[in-house]
Amino acid sequence: MPLPPDAPIEEHCGTCTACIDACPTQAIVAPYEVDARRCISYLTIELAGAIPEELRPLMGNRIYGCDDCQLCCPWNRFATIGDPDFAPRNGLDASAAGPVRLERSEFDSRLAGSPLRRIGHERWLRNIAVALGNAPGTPEVLATLTSRAEHPSLLVREHVGWALARHQK
Repeated sequence: MPLPPDAPIEEHCGTCTACIDACPTQAIVAPYEVDARRCISYLTIELAGAIPEELRPLMGNRIYGCDDCQLCCPWNRFATIGDPDFAPRNGLDASAAGPVRLERSEFDSRLAGSPLRRIGHERWLRNIAVALGNAPGTPEVLATLTSRAEHPSLLVREHVGWALARHQK
């Protein structure tokens, strides 16, 4: 169905660089220009393979996306709360150690209808391994990582190995 084009919006940024300054991976390389290969949303949602090692420490505890650029934008103070389907639910806003214990069947059933499910169980575990690698090395975190050290997926094992190695430094 043909849709009429929207009118372009005016640029309101002026000299503001809040989003550029706030980006943890420096993915916003210039005003209105993003290097998606560095963007945490791309890395955690779209990238099917290994997350580049140099970007892992910069990801912090983010497991699915990043909105730092949106959160710091002065224009977003006019935004209203969006779709409640994107609010934390299913107990997934707590420690990452709990969700990493979700087996594939529980992941699929618990996240049915959620945007989180589309990344699949393997990338979910990959992302959580990175978050736990950036977390304080508590006994719970180390035990959780160790429990996935022999995971059948090479991708998961690689990221768990990286996370464990960070805690041994």
